[in-house]
Amino acid sequence: MTRAPARPLPTVRTALVLLRRHWRPAYLAAVAATLVNTVPDVVRQLLVWDDPRVWTAVLVDVVGFLTALVAQLWVTGAVAAMPEGGPLRVAGALRRGTGLAWAAVRTAPGTVAAGVALGGAVSALLTVPASVAAIGLDSVLGPLDDPPVGGFAVAAVSDVVASAVTLPFLALVLVLAGGHRLAVRATGQ
Repeated sequence: MTRAPARPLPTVRTALVLLRRHWRPAYLAAVAATLVNTVPDVVRQLLVWDDPRVWTAVLVDVVGFLTALVAQLWVTGAVAAMPEGGPLRVAGALRRGTGLAWAAVRTAPGTVAAGVALGGAVSALLTVPASVAAIGLDSVLGPLDDPPVGGFAVAAVSDVVASAVTLPFLALVLVLAGGHRLAVRATGQ
């Protein structure tokens, strides 16, 4: 029997309900992934600290996207059993999360797009105003061009907060859209 694709609004609502119900383990996974991701995130910025070339800013953004994607996939796999009331599962989380994300994109691209758009909007609300105030619009949009250390720290902290807040929401959207029953079976539940 083929499962009907997940619809965006019901899936988003269900993800929010699950996040409210399982907020402690979901945010624990998100904070762990965010803290691990912060190291390459800060290092990639420091490597081009005073480089005014646009191509280096683009390269830094590509690396940042890829490390954030790995963090998102890991959190997705870690929270995969939560819709069925299961625990946080860190062993094999990246593999499980990658499978769920791939299934979600294949079977419910509109739902994934809704989750990305909503999570991205919340992330932007948390990061853009703080980053623009701290390092200026030009540094946010283009090369860092030697920002003040304090301003860079404020921008980096706003990124950490935004990641920790939004990772579990999109993870649960991906789990629901990707077929969480498959994920629960893979965790041995």
